[in-house]
Amino acid sequence: MSIGCNHTIHARQHHFDWSMAHRPVTMIAPGETVEFDVIDSSGGSITPATTVDQLDALYDSSGVPLTGPIAVDGAEPGDALKITILNFTPSGWAWSAVTPRYGILTDQFREPHLKIWHYDRDCQKPAMYSDIAKVPLKPFPGTIGLAPGKPGIHSSLPPYSSGGNLDVRDLSAGSVLYLPVETAGGLLSVGDTHAAQGNGELAGTALESPMAVALKVDLIKDARLKGPQFTTPGPVSRHLDAKGYHVTCGVSPHLFEAARMATMQMIDLLGRLHGVSPMDAYLLSSVCGDLAISELVNKPVHVVSLYFPRIVFE
Repeated sequence: MSIGCNHTIHARQHHFDWSMAHRPVTMIAPGETVEFDVIDSSGGSITPATTVDQLDALYDSSGVPLTGPIAVDGAEPGDALKITILNFTPSGWAWSAVTPRYGILTDQFREPHLKIWHYDRDCQKPAMYSDIAKVPLKPFPGTIGLAPGKPGIHSSLPPYSSGGNLDVRDLSAGSVLYLPVETAGGLLSVGDTHAAQGNGELAGTALESPMAVALKVDLIKDARLKGPQFTTPGPVSRHLDAKGYHVTCGVSPHLFEAARMATMQMIDLLGRLHGVSPMDAYLLSSVCGDLAISELVNKPVHVVSLYFPRIVFE
């Protein structure tokens, strides 16, 4: 756990959806620090001892557990919370899965697959994928957000203009996130922590890992933001750049289909170059491959590229 935070929100203090009606766990003053103890996206039902035959019964896709919420004194609709991500205290283990419920290629991968990872808690060494690959680590909260301003219950699975399940890998230590306040107090919650993830999270999971997240929360009055914004403390991909990339391009009038095409080509390429199975190539692409929109303006056809870091196999 981090030392010196003004508040600690324990893992048992969690909920499974967004609502402006949720009662805050605590009220903090602007400028205070908070440590959130975050459960993994399975709600703790998947453990290091779980086997793939147990996966379907345990993996509940109804919602992601969210630690919180906390209210910020004086936060009102139209304001913004400035959230500085201070540090992480990872657990040292994670899981990744391929299931028919999630992912960009659910029609291609119908059989479930589960990978249990054990990694360096300081995140200084890559996580080993059996003996075939090593994945650089970069902890971040897959879900971080405020309660939407509309009444009712809102699923924790999609993102919203107030944040939520953004799955932005670069919301790592040192980044500063700005979220629009849509309800009194803001009602900030954190969940779905990852030890590593590729941009796109192609198979629907990253290195899903319980960990603690320390944040500093400031209040910006009358910011009038339309959606999440963030700044990074420096380069965002240097941990993957050292050996360059394999890149495949999908070309289609539809962005989603172009992304699928790029992914299927990458699975084939990694199989030819490194002898990995399609399932292993798909899961590795999810945890460390980066989708990028390369071209939108040459209508009606678009290009989506998938960058796979060569350092994973070298």
